[in-house]
Amino acid sequence: MDTSRIKRESREQSSTPLKQRNYQEVVAYLNEHWKTGDVNKTLERMTLLDCEFGSISKKRDAIIICGTNGKSLTAHFATKLLQSEGLAVGAFIAPHILTYNERITLNQAYIPNKSFTDFGNSVIDAVDRLGLSCNSSEILTMMSLLFFEEQKADVAVLESHEGGAHNPVNICNAKVVAITRVTPDKVGVTAEELKASLVEMVGVVKSGTHVVSGDQIKAHLQMMEDITVAQGGQWAMPIRKLSPLVYPFEQLHGRCAALAERIASLYMNSSVASDATIVNDSLLIKQKGQRGRPTLEAKRLARLNPKKTIDQFWKENINTLPSKFQLFDKEKPSVLLDSADNLDALENLLLGIRLFHYQRPIKGLTVIIGASKNTLHSEEFLKALRYFFKKTAGQAFVCPVDNSVTPGNGEDATWSVEHVVSDIKSKKMKATAFVSFAQAFEAAKATVDERHGLVVVTGSNAVIHEYWKYRGIKKLG
Repeated sequence: MDTSRIKRESREQSSTPLKQRNYQEVVAYLNEHWKTGDVNKTLERMTLLDCEFGSISKKRDAIIICGTNGKSLTAHFATKLLQSEGLAVGAFIAPHILTYNERITLNQAYIPNKSFTDFGNSVIDAVDRLGLSCNSSEILTMMSLLFFEEQKADVAVLESHEGGAHNPVNICNAKVVAITRVTPDKVGVTAEELKASLVEMVGVVKSGTHVVSGDQIKAHLQMMEDITVAQGGQWAMPIRKLSPLVYPFEQLHGRCAALAERIASLYMNSSVASDATIVNDSLLIKQKGQRGRPTLEAKRLARLNPKKTIDQFWKENINTLPSKFQLFDKEKPSVLLDSADNLDALENLLLGIRLFHYQRPIKGLTVIIGASKNTLHSEEFLKALRYFFKKTAGQAFVCPVDNSVTPGNGEDATWSVEHVVSDIKSKKMKATAFVSFAQAFEAAKATVDERHGLVVVTGSNAVIHEYWKYRGIKKLG
């Protein structure tokens, strides 16, 4: 492939005036191009785009996070840790709830509309000049890399929302690769399909890449290690302990936090340890031991300026990522949002509600569930709900979802509300069907105590979107 020729021709054509889209037009373009070029899984289009922008993927250090659940949360915690080390950290995560800006952040601040529009135009124009059929995932990935380069980010934390080897973020040579939990993301996924998915995830590993996983299944870990070694990567001990977050988040998010800590530690010790200024104040970089006993002056300074520990960091930091067990306890009644869209994520949410109930007794609980077909509705889903409601009194409100409001989130058409409610009732649980989220939420508020009740909204990104729409909120942050 003669990429140099394409790059030369594109520069010659760049003098031709191209359409300048405003913010809403860039958003509309992205909404319409999620399925473009989606049939052929390849990095060829990204390689050509990267060449067009001067191999920008090689200009910044990258960390790639793959897996089924916990990717965005792990990226969020890793960003916080790396920021605490004095680094400027770009993050590219998926999916979004209200706006595409949520996917691209620098030091946890969303990309401004102007930058989003400018980089959107630059990438879309390049796609047109090269005659490529790029999808929105590829365009957004390149936009994020351009933004991180402009902002001089020290490192980019990139989430592989789906797959790995053929995901657009794999255009970067990751210093560290993390694989969270590998579980079925839809109903009816076979063992062979899950194995193929795992192999695809580990496909982002390149020679010299440090690899760590938070998965707990030995067969998965062994497969990851074998592939990592075969591809020249460096396998790190998988996560065993949870980070000491405050209750109840240690049990909910402790594994993601521990994985984020290992990610940041691997990166800092392999890529940044030579920076003496950062090393002196680092929570993560291992410093060489001092010979002999510390001097009296050293002891005095240590007492006057006690060094912050990693455990203290975790006690002071909890998840602030929207829709990930996000509790609004000032609302009347309290509202809990969680975008759990598969069984593993839902079970974690239900555990969190029980832990929250132990801490502060809930007087009235209604769980609003809106999901896509083939994501939750299964016998295991019904068993999980039944076990939960046996331990915690409450009821389920089931509503449809409109996945067109959250394009690019990989969600299918809505599930059959009446069918789901019928199955829930057959297991001796309370359930009610509603024609819309707004109706379900209005009814839910009336069923629980205003001061001590809890309304939970979960099942998909689309239903979380509906909650914010109901509140009249158009953007987060």
